[in-house]
Amino acid sequence: MSIVLRPFNLPDFGEPGTQPKLPSATYEARCDEAYRRAACDWLVVYADREHFANIAFLSGFDPRFEEALLLLGPSDRRVIITGNECQSYAALAGLTETQVLLAQSMSLMGQDRTRRPKLVDVLKEAGVAPGDTIGLAGWKYLETEEWNDETPSFFVPVFVVEALRSVVGGAGNIRDVTACLMHPETGLRSVIDADQIAVFEWAASRAASAVWRIVAGIRENDSEFEAAARMGYEGDPQNVHTMFASSCSDGPVVGLRSPTGRRLKHGDGVTSAVGFWGGLSSRAGLVAEYDEEFLKIASPYFDGLITWYETAALGVEGGTVFAAVTESLARAGLRSALNPGHLTGHDEWLHSPIRPGSAERIRSGMPFQVDIIPVPLRNGWALNCEDAVTFADNALRLELQTRHPATWGRIEARRAFVQHELGVAIPESTLLLSSTPLCLPPFWLASGMLLARA
Repeated sequence: MSIVLRPFNLPDFGEPGTQPKLPSATYEARCDEAYRRAACDWLVVYADREHFANIAFLSGFDPRFEEALLLLGPSDRRVIITGNECQSYAALAGLTETQVLLAQSMSLMGQDRTRRPKLVDVLKEAGVAPGDTIGLAGWKYLETEEWNDETPSFFVPVFVVEALRSVVGGAGNIRDVTACLMHPETGLRSVIDADQIAVFEWAASRAASAVWRIVAGIRENDSEFEAAARMGYEGDPQNVHTMFASSCSDGPVVGLRSPTGRRLKHGDGVTSAVGFWGGLSSRAGLVAEYDEEFLKIASPYFDGLITWYETAALGVEGGTVFAAVTESLARAGLRSALNPGHLTGHDEWLHSPIRPGSAERIRSGMPFQVDIIPVPLRNGWALNCEDAVTFADNALRLELQTRHPATWGRIEARRAFVQHELGVAIPESTLLLSSTPLCLPPFWLASGMLLARA
Protein backbone atom coordinates (compact mmCIF):
# COMPACT_ATOMS: atom_id res chain seq x y z
CA MET A 1 0.00 0.00 0.00
CA SER A 2 1.45 3.37 -1.01
CA ILE A 3 1.06 6.23 1.47
CA VAL A 4 1.68 9.84 0.51
CA LEU A 5 1.86 13.17 2.31
CA ARG A 6 -0.15 15.83 0.56
CA PRO A 7 -2.01 19.09 1.28
CA PHE A 8 -5.65 19.09 2.36
CA ASN A 9 -8.21 21.67 3.30
CA LEU A 10 -10.02 19.98 6.16
CA PRO A 11 -13.75 20.26 5.39
CA ASP A 12 -16.24 21.84 7.76
CA PHE A 13 -18.48 18.89 8.54
CA GLY A 14 -20.91 21.09 10.46
CA GLU A 15 -21.11 22.31 14.04
CA PRO A 16 -22.47 19.90 16.66
CA GLY A 17 -25.14 22.43 17.63
CA THR A 18 -27.42 21.80 20.59
CA GLN A 19 -26.33 18.97 22.83
CA PRO A 20 -28.64 15.94 22.45
CA LYS A 21 -30.28 14.55 25.58
CA LEU A 22 -31.32 11.03 26.48
CA PRO A 23 -35.00 10.54 27.33
CA SER A 24 -35.76 9.29 30.85
CA ALA A 25 -37.34 6.20 29.30
CA THR A 26 -33.88 5.14 28.10
CA TYR A 27 -32.50 5.12 31.63
CA GLU A 28 -35.56 3.26 32.87
CA ALA A 29 -35.17 0.59 30.19
CA ARG A 30 -31.46 0.23 30.94
CA CYS A 31 -32.15 -0.25 34.64
CA ASP A 32 -34.87 -2.79 33.92
CA GLU A 33 -32.55 -4.79 31.67
CA ALA A 34 -29.58 -4.58 34.04
CA TYR A 35 -31.77 -5.81 36.91
CA ARG A 36 -33.07 -8.66 34.78
CA ARG A 37 -29.56 -9.73 33.82
CA ALA A 38 -28.27 -9.56 37.39
CA ALA A 39 -31.01 -12.00 38.49
CA CYS A 40 -30.76 -11.03 42.15
CA ASP A 41 -33.05 -9.40 44.70
CA TRP A 42 -30.92 -6.26 44.46
CA LEU A 43 -28.50 -4.91 41.89
CA VAL A 44 -26.01 -2.58 43.61
CA VAL A 45 -23.82 -0.43 41.37
CA TYR A 46 -20.80 1.26 42.94
CA ALA A 47 -19.40 4.59 41.75
CA ASP A 48 -16.93 7.29 42.74
CA ARG A 49 -15.42 10.32 41.04
CA GLU A 50 -13.14 8.23 38.81
CA HIS A 51 -15.31 5.14 38.42
CA PHE A 52 -18.64 6.72 37.56
CA ALA A 53 -19.44 5.31 34.11
CA ASN A 54 -21.71 2.41 35.13
CA ILE A 55 -23.93 4.55 37.33
CA ALA A 56 -23.98 7.38 34.77
CA PHE A 57 -25.02 4.98 32.01
CA LEU A 58 -27.88 3.61 34.10
CA SER A 59 -29.11 6.77 35.80
CA GLY A 60 -27.60 9.90 34.26
CA PHE A 61 -26.02 10.71 37.64
CA ASP A 62 -22.28 10.86 38.29
CA PRO A 63 -20.99 11.39 41.84
CA ARG A 64 -18.73 14.40 42.34
CA PHE A 65 -16.18 14.34 45.20
CA GLU A 66 -17.85 11.32 46.81
CA GLU A 67 -18.76 7.67 46.48
CA ALA A 68 -22.29 6.62 45.58
CA LEU A 69 -24.44 3.52 45.15
CA LEU A 70 -27.34 2.87 42.80
CA LEU A 71 -29.71 0.23 44.14
CA LEU A 72 -32.22 -1.46 41.84
CA GLY A 73 -34.61 -3.72 43.71
CA PRO A 74 -37.96 -5.48 43.75
CA SER A 75 -41.08 -3.73 42.41
CA ASP A 76 -39.00 -1.24 40.40
CA ARG A 77 -37.31 0.09 43.54
CA ARG A 78 -34.65 2.65 42.56
CA VAL A 79 -32.42 4.30 45.13
CA ILE A 80 -29.32 6.48 44.92
CA ILE A 81 -27.21 6.56 48.09
CA THR A 82 -24.74 9.40 48.28
CA GLY A 83 -22.98 11.80 50.62
CA ASN A 84 -23.50 15.38 51.73
CA GLU A 85 -22.40 17.20 48.60
CA CYS A 86 -24.11 15.05 45.99
CA GLN A 87 -27.48 14.84 47.67
CA SER A 88 -28.84 17.84 45.76
CA TYR A 89 -26.95 16.99 42.56
CA ALA A 90 -28.41 13.46 42.46
CA ALA A 91 -31.86 14.97 42.06
CA LEU A 92 -30.83 15.99 38.52
CA ALA A 93 -30.44 12.36 37.43
CA GLY A 94 -32.15 11.36 34.20
CA LEU A 95 -33.63 8.31 35.91
CA THR A 96 -37.06 9.28 37.23
CA GLU A 97 -38.90 7.95 40.30
CA THR A 98 -35.61 7.59 42.16
CA GLN A 99 -35.27 8.02 45.91
CA VAL A 100 -32.10 9.78 47.06
CA LEU A 101 -30.83 8.68 50.47
CA LEU A 102 -28.04 10.27 52.46
CA ALA A 103 -25.23 8.12 53.89
CA GLN A 104 -22.68 10.49 55.35
CA SER A 105 -19.92 7.89 55.33
CA MET A 106 -19.86 8.57 51.59
CA SER A 107 -18.85 12.18 52.30
CA LEU A 108 -15.32 13.52 52.48
CA MET A 109 -13.56 13.34 55.83
CA GLY A 110 -14.19 16.18 58.24
CA GLN A 111 -17.71 16.83 56.98
CA ASP A 112 -20.84 16.45 59.10
CA ARG A 113 -21.64 12.90 60.28
CA THR A 114 -24.40 13.74 62.78
CA ARG A 115 -27.47 12.86 60.70
CA ARG A 116 -26.95 9.54 58.90
CA PRO A 117 -23.43 8.27 59.43
CA LYS A 118 -23.96 4.51 58.98
CA LEU A 119 -24.25 2.97 55.52
CA VAL A 120 -25.70 -0.22 57.03
CA ASP A 121 -28.67 1.70 58.42
CA VAL A 122 -29.29 3.43 55.09
CA LEU A 123 -29.18 0.11 53.19
CA LYS A 124 -31.85 -1.21 55.54
CA GLU A 125 -33.93 1.93 55.03
CA ALA A 126 -33.66 1.39 51.27
CA GLY A 127 -35.27 -2.02 51.72
CA VAL A 128 -32.32 -4.44 51.71
CA ALA A 129 -33.12 -7.25 54.14
CA PRO A 130 -31.47 -10.34 55.66
CA GLY A 131 -31.29 -13.22 53.20
CA ASP A 132 -31.60 -10.99 50.12
CA THR A 133 -29.30 -11.80 47.22
CA ILE A 134 -27.06 -8.99 45.97
CA GLY A 135 -25.57 -8.56 42.53
CA LEU A 136 -22.68 -6.12 43.01
CA ALA A 137 -21.19 -4.19 40.08
CA GLY A 138 -17.82 -2.50 40.47
CA TRP A 139 -15.68 -0.58 38.02
CA LYS A 140 -14.17 -3.74 36.48
CA TYR A 141 -14.16 -7.48 37.12
CA LEU A 142 -11.67 -10.32 37.42
CA GLU A 143 -11.21 -12.79 34.56
CA THR A 144 -10.86 -16.49 35.35
CA GLU A 145 -7.07 -16.44 35.01
CA GLU A 146 -6.80 -13.69 37.64
CA TRP A 147 -8.44 -15.39 40.64
CA ASN A 148 -8.29 -18.88 42.19
CA ASP A 149 -10.34 -18.53 45.37
CA GLU A 150 -14.00 -19.55 45.18
CA THR A 151 -14.93 -16.61 47.43
CA PRO A 152 -15.97 -13.73 45.19
CA SER A 153 -13.86 -10.61 45.00
CA PHE A 154 -15.01 -7.19 43.88
CA PHE A 155 -13.56 -3.97 42.48
CA VAL A 156 -15.51 -2.11 45.15
CA PRO A 157 -14.21 -0.76 48.49
CA VAL A 158 -14.33 -3.43 51.18
CA PHE A 159 -16.32 -0.99 53.32
CA VAL A 160 -19.25 -1.31 50.89
CA VAL A 161 -18.96 -5.10 50.64
CA GLU A 162 -18.88 -5.52 54.41
CA ALA A 163 -21.85 -3.19 54.87
CA LEU A 164 -23.89 -5.27 52.42
CA ARG A 165 -22.83 -8.52 54.11
CA SER A 166 -23.78 -7.09 57.48
CA VAL A 167 -27.32 -6.55 56.20
CA VAL A 168 -27.96 -9.66 54.08
CA GLY A 169 -25.86 -12.25 55.86
CA GLY A 170 -23.27 -14.72 54.47
CA ALA A 171 -20.81 -14.15 51.66
CA GLY A 172 -22.78 -16.45 49.36
CA ASN A 173 -25.55 -13.90 49.12
CA ILE A 174 -23.34 -11.45 47.22
CA ARG A 175 -21.90 -12.07 43.77
CA ASP A 176 -20.10 -10.00 41.17
CA VAL A 177 -22.34 -9.06 38.23
CA THR A 178 -20.12 -6.38 36.70
CA ALA A 179 -19.86 -8.40 33.48
CA CYS A 180 -23.59 -7.83 32.93
CA LEU A 181 -22.65 -4.23 32.23
CA MET A 182 -19.07 -4.40 30.97
CA HIS A 183 -18.51 -7.66 29.08
CA PRO A 184 -16.83 -6.72 25.76
CA GLU A 185 -19.48 -8.38 23.60
CA THR A 186 -22.60 -8.99 25.66
CA GLY A 187 -22.37 -6.28 28.33
CA LEU A 188 -25.27 -3.83 28.49
CA ARG A 189 -22.90 -0.90 28.02
CA SER A 190 -21.15 -2.51 25.04
CA VAL A 191 -24.06 -1.65 22.74
CA ILE A 192 -25.74 1.77 22.56
CA ASP A 193 -28.81 3.11 20.78
CA ALA A 194 -29.32 5.93 18.28
CA ASP A 195 -29.89 8.59 20.94
CA GLN A 196 -26.69 7.65 22.77
CA ILE A 197 -24.75 7.65 19.49
CA ALA A 198 -25.93 11.23 18.91
CA VAL A 199 -24.87 12.23 22.43
CA PHE A 200 -21.44 10.64 22.01
CA GLU A 201 -20.97 12.12 18.51
CA TRP A 202 -21.61 15.57 19.94
CA ALA A 203 -18.87 15.03 22.52
CA ALA A 204 -16.42 13.21 20.22
CA SER A 205 -16.60 15.90 17.57
CA ARG A 206 -15.95 18.61 20.15
CA ALA A 207 -13.00 16.69 21.61
CA ALA A 208 -11.49 16.22 18.15
CA SER A 209 -11.92 19.91 17.31
CA ALA A 210 -10.20 20.83 20.57
CA VAL A 211 -7.19 18.66 19.71
CA TRP A 212 -7.10 20.04 16.18
CA ARG A 213 -6.95 23.60 17.51
CA ILE A 214 -3.89 22.59 19.50
CA VAL A 215 -2.23 20.92 16.50
CA ALA A 216 -3.00 23.67 14.00
CA GLY A 217 -2.03 26.43 16.41
CA ILE A 218 1.33 25.06 17.51
CA ARG A 219 4.30 27.44 17.45
CA GLU A 220 7.97 27.03 18.19
CA ASN A 221 8.85 28.30 21.65
CA ASP A 222 5.30 27.81 22.91
CA SER A 223 5.17 26.58 26.45
CA GLU A 224 3.19 23.37 26.75
CA PHE A 225 0.64 25.34 28.76
CA GLU A 226 0.25 27.88 25.96
CA ALA A 227 -0.12 25.16 23.34
CA ALA A 228 -2.69 23.17 25.34
CA ALA A 229 -4.70 26.32 26.09
CA ARG A 230 -5.62 26.58 22.42
CA MET A 231 -8.02 23.66 22.84
CA GLY A 232 -10.61 26.22 23.95
CA TYR A 233 -12.06 24.16 26.78
CA GLU A 234 -15.71 25.05 27.41
CA GLY A 235 -16.49 22.87 30.42
CA ASP A 236 -17.47 19.56 28.77
CA PRO A 237 -17.38 16.66 31.26
CA GLN A 238 -14.16 14.74 30.69
CA ASN A 239 -13.50 11.01 30.73
CA VAL A 240 -9.74 11.50 31.13
CA HIS A 241 -7.38 14.29 32.13
CA THR A 242 -6.20 16.51 29.27
CA MET A 243 -2.80 15.36 28.06
CA PHE A 244 0.02 17.29 26.45
CA ALA A 245 3.67 16.28 26.40
CA SER A 246 6.81 16.98 24.42
CA SER A 247 10.47 16.01 24.42
CA CYS A 248 13.65 16.35 22.45
CA SER A 249 15.96 13.44 21.64
CA ASP A 250 17.18 13.39 25.25
CA GLY A 251 14.18 11.36 26.38
CA PRO A 252 10.85 9.77 25.48
CA VAL A 253 7.61 11.63 24.94
CA VAL A 254 5.50 10.43 27.87
CA GLY A 255 2.00 10.75 26.49
CA LEU A 256 0.04 10.41 29.74
CA ARG A 257 1.44 13.50 31.40
CA SER A 258 -0.14 16.91 31.73
CA PRO A 259 1.31 20.09 30.19
CA THR A 260 4.15 21.96 31.87
CA GLY A 261 6.06 25.17 31.27
CA ARG A 262 8.54 23.38 28.96
CA ARG A 263 9.19 25.34 25.75
CA LEU A 264 8.73 23.58 22.41
CA LYS A 265 11.74 23.42 20.11
CA HIS A 266 11.95 22.58 16.43
CA GLY A 267 12.14 18.82 15.97
CA ASP A 268 10.56 17.93 19.32
CA GLY A 269 8.12 15.08 19.52
CA VAL A 270 4.73 16.25 20.75
CA THR A 271 1.42 14.63 21.70
CA SER A 272 -1.96 15.76 22.97
CA ALA A 273 -5.24 14.10 23.88
CA VAL A 274 -8.65 15.39 24.91
CA GLY A 275 -11.45 13.09 26.01
CA PHE A 276 -15.08 13.97 26.74
CA TRP A 277 -17.90 11.59 27.73
CA GLY A 278 -18.25 9.38 24.67
CA GLY A 279 -15.16 10.21 22.66
CA LEU A 280 -11.44 10.87 22.91
CA SER A 281 -9.20 12.30 20.23
CA SER A 282 -5.41 12.26 20.22
CA ARG A 283 -2.69 13.32 17.80
CA ALA A 284 1.09 13.06 18.03
CA GLY A 285 3.90 14.02 15.69
CA LEU A 286 6.88 16.35 15.36
CA VAL A 287 7.19 20.11 15.83
CA ALA A 288 8.55 20.44 12.31
CA GLU A 289 7.57 21.11 8.71
CA TYR A 290 9.11 17.88 7.41
CA ASP A 291 11.46 15.06 8.39
CA GLU A 292 12.24 12.26 5.96
CA GLU A 293 13.25 9.70 8.61
CA PHE A 294 10.11 10.30 10.64
CA LEU A 295 7.94 9.95 7.55
CA LYS A 296 9.40 6.47 7.02
CA ILE A 297 7.73 5.45 10.29
CA ALA A 298 4.60 7.59 10.03
CA SER A 299 3.62 6.13 6.65
CA PRO A 300 3.50 2.45 7.74
CA TYR A 301 1.77 3.49 10.94
CA PHE A 302 -0.93 5.13 8.83
CA ASP A 303 -1.08 1.91 6.83
CA GLY A 304 -1.85 0.12 10.11
CA LEU A 305 -4.65 2.59 10.81
CA ILE A 306 -6.12 1.95 7.38
CA THR A 307 -5.97 -1.78 8.09
CA TRP A 308 -8.07 -1.24 11.22
CA TYR A 309 -10.69 0.86 9.46
CA GLU A 310 -10.98 -1.53 6.53
CA THR A 311 -10.97 -4.72 8.63
CA ALA A 312 -13.24 -3.84 11.55
CA ALA A 313 -16.87 -4.36 10.60
CA LEU A 314 -20.07 -5.94 11.88
CA GLY A 315 -19.64 -9.61 12.71
CA VAL A 316 -15.83 -9.56 12.55
CA GLU A 317 -14.08 -11.23 15.47
CA GLY A 318 -11.87 -9.07 17.65
CA GLY A 319 -8.99 -11.49 17.18
CA THR A 320 -9.18 -10.96 13.41
CA VAL A 321 -8.79 -7.20 13.81
CA PHE A 322 -5.95 -7.67 16.28
CA ALA A 323 -4.08 -10.01 13.94
CA ALA A 324 -4.54 -7.81 10.86
CA VAL A 325 -3.31 -4.65 12.57
CA THR A 326 -0.44 -6.47 14.28
CA GLU A 327 0.74 -7.91 10.97
CA SER A 328 0.52 -4.54 9.25
CA LEU A 329 2.52 -2.71 11.92
CA ALA A 330 5.11 -5.49 12.16
CA ARG A 331 6.20 -4.87 8.58
CA ALA A 332 7.73 -1.61 9.85
CA GLY A 333 9.02 -3.09 13.10
CA LEU A 334 6.15 -1.58 15.10
CA ARG A 335 3.48 -2.92 17.41
CA SER A 336 0.55 -1.41 19.28
CA ALA A 337 1.48 -0.54 22.86
CA LEU A 338 -1.99 -1.60 24.03
CA ASN A 339 -4.98 -3.22 22.34
CA PRO A 340 -5.42 -1.73 18.86
CA GLY A 341 -8.89 -0.41 19.65
CA HIS A 342 -11.29 -0.71 22.58
CA LEU A 343 -14.82 0.05 23.68
CA THR A 344 -15.41 3.51 25.07
CA GLY A 345 -18.19 5.55 26.62
CA HIS A 346 -18.54 7.73 29.68
CA ASP A 347 -15.20 6.23 30.65
CA GLU A 348 -12.29 6.35 28.21
CA TRP A 349 -11.75 2.55 28.28
CA LEU A 350 -14.67 0.23 28.96
CA HIS A 351 -13.30 -3.15 27.75
CA SER A 352 -12.01 -4.54 24.47
CA PRO A 353 -12.97 -7.47 22.27
CA ILE A 354 -9.84 -6.76 20.21
CA ARG A 355 -7.39 -9.15 21.82
CA PRO A 356 -5.21 -12.01 20.56
CA GLY A 357 -7.45 -14.90 19.52
CA SER A 358 -10.65 -13.20 20.67
CA ALA A 359 -13.82 -14.74 19.21
CA GLU A 360 -15.93 -11.83 20.48
CA ARG A 361 -17.58 -10.17 17.51
CA ILE A 362 -18.23 -6.54 16.64
CA ARG A 363 -21.94 -5.86 17.08
CA SER A 364 -24.26 -3.10 15.95
CA GLY A 365 -24.16 -0.22 18.42
CA MET A 366 -20.65 -0.86 19.73
CA PRO A 367 -18.82 2.40 20.57
CA PHE A 368 -15.09 2.14 19.84
CA GLN A 369 -11.97 4.21 20.21
CA VAL A 370 -9.43 3.48 17.47
CA ASP A 371 -6.45 3.49 19.80
CA ILE A 372 -3.25 2.33 18.09
CA ILE A 373 -0.17 3.69 19.89
CA PRO A 374 2.92 2.64 17.92
CA VAL A 375 6.03 1.39 19.71
CA PRO A 376 8.98 1.33 19.74
CA LEU A 377 9.86 4.89 18.74
CA ARG A 378 13.18 6.61 19.24
CA ASN A 379 13.55 9.20 21.99
CA GLY A 380 12.03 12.52 21.03
CA TRP A 381 9.51 11.00 18.58
CA ALA A 382 5.74 10.67 19.05
CA LEU A 383 3.07 9.35 16.70
CA ASN A 384 -0.63 8.80 17.27
CA CYS A 385 -4.05 9.20 15.66
CA GLU A 386 -6.97 8.24 17.95
CA ASP A 387 -10.64 8.85 17.26
CA ALA A 388 -14.10 7.55 18.18
CA VAL A 389 -16.25 5.39 15.90
CA THR A 390 -19.44 3.38 16.38
CA PHE A 391 -20.74 0.43 14.38
CA ALA A 392 -24.34 0.32 13.17
CA ASP A 393 -26.41 -2.05 11.06
CA ASN A 394 -29.01 -0.87 8.53
CA ALA A 395 -31.78 -0.55 11.10
CA LEU A 396 -29.68 1.46 13.54
CA ARG A 397 -28.37 3.73 10.78
CA LEU A 398 -31.94 4.41 9.62
CA GLU A 399 -33.03 5.17 13.17
CA LEU A 400 -30.10 7.55 13.66
CA GLN A 401 -30.87 9.28 10.36
CA THR A 402 -34.54 9.65 11.33
CA ARG A 403 -34.08 10.75 14.94
CA HIS A 404 -30.91 12.84 14.52
CA PRO A 405 -30.63 14.02 10.91
CA ALA A 406 -27.93 16.64 11.62
CA THR A 407 -25.76 14.05 13.35
CA TRP A 408 -26.28 11.67 10.44
CA GLY A 409 -25.37 14.37 7.93
CA ARG A 410 -22.03 15.01 9.65
CA ILE A 411 -21.25 11.31 9.80
CA GLU A 412 -21.98 10.80 6.10
CA ALA A 413 -19.90 13.86 5.14
CA ARG A 414 -16.96 12.43 7.06
CA ARG A 415 -17.34 9.08 5.32
CA ALA A 416 -17.27 10.78 1.92
CA PHE A 417 -14.11 12.71 2.84
CA VAL A 418 -12.26 9.65 4.14
CA GLN A 419 -13.24 7.54 1.15
CA HIS A 420 -12.79 10.03 -1.66
CA GLU A 421 -10.00 12.22 -0.32
CA LEU A 422 -7.96 9.95 1.96
CA GLY A 423 -8.64 6.86 -0.19
CA VAL A 424 -9.81 4.60 2.65
CA ALA A 425 -12.74 2.24 2.04
CA ILE A 426 -14.83 2.65 5.19
CA PRO A 427 -17.57 0.01 5.59
CA GLU A 428 -21.08 1.41 5.73
CA SER A 429 -21.43 0.03 9.23
CA THR A 430 -18.63 2.28 10.56
CA LEU A 431 -19.85 5.64 11.83
CA LEU A 432 -17.08 8.24 12.12
CA LEU A 433 -17.76 10.43 15.16
CA SER A 434 -14.62 12.59 15.05
CA SER A 435 -14.60 16.00 13.36
CA THR A 436 -11.10 15.14 12.08
CA PRO A 437 -11.62 11.53 10.92
CA LEU A 438 -8.39 9.67 10.18
CA CYS A 439 -6.63 13.03 9.67
CA LEU A 440 -2.99 12.52 10.61
CA PRO A 441 -0.55 15.43 10.14
CA PRO A 442 2.83 13.98 11.12
CA PHE A 443 4.38 17.47 11.14
CA TRP A 444 2.51 19.95 13.29
CA LEU A 445 4.13 23.03 11.77
CA ALA A 446 2.57 21.87 8.49
CA SER A 447 -0.79 20.68 9.84
CA GLY A 448 -2.42 21.04 6.41
CA MET A 449 -0.27 18.16 5.11
CA LEU A 450 -2.02 14.87 5.84
CA LEU A 451 -1.18 11.27 5.14
CA ALA A 452 -3.39 9.52 2.59
CA ARG A 453 -3.47 6.49 0.36
CA ALA A 454 -1.94 7.26 -3.03
